[in-house]
Amino acid sequence: MIVLQASDPGLISFMPLIMIAVAFYFLILRPQQKEQKERQSMQTALSKGDKVVTSGGIHGVVAGTEDDVITVEVGNIKGDRVRMKIDRGKIERRITAGEKADS
Repeated sequence: MIVLQASDPGLISFMPLIMIAVAFYFLILRPQQKEQKERQSMQTALSKGDKVVTSGGIHGVVAGTEDDVITVEVGNIKGDRVRMKIDRGKIERRITAGEKADS
């Protein structure tokens, strides 16, 4: 337990700075780290057939997975399937069955 005395003005003057640092951690850094962990676990769990959106806004369906590269089918032109190879880290989110692709 920390006991503050009136004769220790140095610690008292740093208390607002310490409180701001604690608030910054809990309001900004911690939620950001949690979101990053969730995104990373989603990216590692991607499998064939998942509907995804890339960080560039491209919508598609996962056609294959490798170590750090995901093959995404993005369209069908005159009977030919259009596929793109995208870094796994650039997959922003997975579209679930109840979610619209436009949102």
